[in-house]
Amino acid sequence: MTPHLLASSTTPLSYSLPSFPSQRTHYIPSHVYKHPTAILLELCTSMKELQQFLPLIIKNGLYKEHLFQTKLISLFCKFGSLTDAVNVFELVEDKVDPMYHTMLKGHVHHSSLASALWFYSGMISDGVLPVVYNFSYLLKSCADNFNVKAGKMIHGQLIVNGFSRNVFAMTSVVNMYAKCGVIEDAYKMFDRMPERDLVCWNTVMAGYAQNGMLKRAMELFLQMQEVEGHRPDEVTVVSILPACANFGSLKMGMSIHGYVTKSGLESFVNVETALVDMYAKCGQVGTARLVFDRMTYKTVVSWNTMIDGYAQSGNSEEALKLFDGMLDEKLRPSNVTVMAALTACADLGDLHRGQEIHALINQLELGSAVSVINSLISMYCKCKRIDIATELFEKLQGKTIVSWNAIILGYAQNGHVIKALSLFSDMQMQNVKADSFTMVSVITALAELSVLRQAKWIHGLAIRNYSDRNIFVMTALVDMYAKCGAVHTARKLFDMTDDKHVTTWNAMIDGYGTHGFGKEAVELFDEMQKGHTKPNQVTFLSIISACSHSGFIEKGRQYFTIMTEEYGLEPSMDHYGAMVDLLGRAGMLDEAWGFIQCMPVKPEINVYGAMLGACKIHRNVDFGEMAAEKLFELGPDDGGYHVLLANVYATASMWDKVAKVRSLMEKTGIQKTPGCTLVDLKNEVHSFYSGSINHPQSKRIYSYLEKLMDKIKAAGYVPDTNSIHDVEDDVQEQLLNSHSEKLAIAFALLNTSPGTPIHIRKNLRVCGDCHSATKYISLVTKRAIIVRDMRRFHHFKDGTCSCGDYW
Repeated sequence: MTPHLLASSTTPLSYSLPSFPSQRTHYIPSHVYKHPTAILLELCTSMKELQQFLPLIIKNGLYKEHLFQTKLISLFCKFGSLTDAVNVFELVEDKVDPMYHTMLKGHVHHSSLASALWFYSGMISDGVLPVVYNFSYLLKSCADNFNVKAGKMIHGQLIVNGFSRNVFAMTSVVNMYAKCGVIEDAYKMFDRMPERDLVCWNTVMAGYAQNGMLKRAMELFLQMQEVEGHRPDEVTVVSILPACANFGSLKMGMSIHGYVTKSGLESFVNVETALVDMYAKCGQVGTARLVFDRMTYKTVVSWNTMIDGYAQSGNSEEALKLFDGMLDEKLRPSNVTVMAALTACADLGDLHRGQEIHALINQLELGSAVSVINSLISMYCKCKRIDIATELFEKLQGKTIVSWNAIILGYAQNGHVIKALSLFSDMQMQNVKADSFTMVSVITALAELSVLRQAKWIHGLAIRNYSDRNIFVMTALVDMYAKCGAVHTARKLFDMTDDKHVTTWNAMIDGYGTHGFGKEAVELFDEMQKGHTKPNQVTFLSIISACSHSGFIEKGRQYFTIMTEEYGLEPSMDHYGAMVDLLGRAGMLDEAWGFIQCMPVKPEINVYGAMLGACKIHRNVDFGEMAAEKLFELGPDDGGYHVLLANVYATASMWDKVAKVRSLMEKTGIQKTPGCTLVDLKNEVHSFYSGSINHPQSKRIYSYLEKLMDKIKAAGYVPDTNSIHDVEDDVQEQLLNSHSEKLAIAFALLNTSPGTPIHIRKNLRVCGDCHSATKYISLVTKRAIIVRDMRRFHHFKDGTCSCGDYW
């Protein structure tokens, strides 16, 4: 090769390639072919064997024979040692054309596309005439790198060299354009071919399928048979079935299954595996299992597909059972296997099983794969061991965007919002480009932070990096604005979204519900039913909860019924809890308790918790005690339920029983979560606890609050002291006036301009007295006050609340 090309470090993407001379021929003596060392090289299977044969080649003076030189280059490339291949190639003075062709193949397979193009340019400069498979290798590399610009250059070279009518060469061109997403150009090349074989048809069909044009792929599937008489083979079927799987086209998938059965293609394990994948991804995991069980021979890929099918469909326990079955069959799990099993552990929150699989990963030495470590990070995050996840992330070499997404989402899911945002900042500083999954993770974190200013910032970033075009990012933005109190902005974004996913509808319905806008939630659900998006279990949980918050009893009952009767969806424990909450809030405690007794499954903590909450609202001691007895048998960790029972007793002035509950809490070490209210002001979050005096403006806040209480009393506010006893009346009021939400509101009023809406958020349910006081504060100050508590939003304005005092 020419020295200037060898020394070049630039990529040759803009080379003007020269014309080509005729191919040269070289004579190789016949005895060289018959030499024993030549036979040994033909049988060579590893780099270790090749290194043992090298001394024989040198000893017998065969090193300068073209046959041995070419064979050595080929074997070094085959075993992945491109450097050794280059060393042999460069030492040959009179190079033959096959050496160039072999080296080009080595560059394509073991180096970068730029390196391969650089070598190709040098090869042409050295007067070597390219052969057809040179172009096929280069075009495949362009396709794998999604480099359509380089692909077009190679296409041009292919035409110049007279291969434009070669079926093999043009099939590579079609594949390159299809893989690069330029499917129309791929079809133009396909359509111009004078003759097309089955491989070419398979290539263009796979191109349309991979680019999301399933209907067009199926049209070609039929055209291939009816017009040109080609009979689809297993490659055709395996090309089309993944598209059916990815786009949930069960009907098409079933029709292809019918063809597979009629044509006898079921004997191919890759076809059966593709069928398993298609049925699982189309929501027919039971049918997928039937196909899987009938397979006479199963590969690791077959097992992986079925395990992942269970994991992705939410049947995590069955996924782990199948994983155990695979181990019993003495099959060695692959990266994909353990990743699917880890997904199942994550969904179950099964830390013990996840750690067992982690140990197996170490035993099988699969831990070097970044994708496996990413799965481990996600599993530990979902199993609440963010510490182990962080350790894995920090030690991980070669972090990918998936690694960053996993740890950021993990911190967000575990309530460490600030740390999630800090990691997002670190990621940007390291020039790792955020993708749609990153944006969803960060938006999810900010939704929990509930700071409108931050919400607008991340929305702006999503617009700037074009990720707002992604449906899941848009859905996350809708959910975030709703959780930041800006439900009307959420609705604007919802209306701007064209192809709404079911999660988009769920986010908006849930947003309306938590803000107390039950009428709007019902109207939106009715609109959804009239469209093409089918409600799922989350939809029904959201709409029943919305009805509960707004007192729409009959509507809530109706939705619970049609969920099972019209949509065939089985209620989860959350649905039962929502129904008890619906009936209980409305004061229908007898019916709520009867509903619990008739449940087809054993009630869990959330069901009895909803019943106890309703008893507190309606001051019913009898049902409250029964609910609490069942609740405490289940051993909840949350001390809030003990506080609820104490409050039930307090409203009935049963102070001896209040004391017993509190004594029990002390003995068992259960503590009440202290009330905390947050206010975001001027890029700083201010925290207030009941009775706290740590804030720099404490004196000013308490002084202002004392005057404000006098004003609202004059307007009709009467303090609710039912929950406080054993102290004097004036002390009762003093304790009430130091509640965290009152302190936060006073601070916000002091530090914002008149007329500015106030946003605060509390970690517990708003107490009755603070709810009443805030209504009067909104009246006398002419301020809109938006309060987000642990369950919902309250919009206070002109002396009223959006909840209608029904919360």
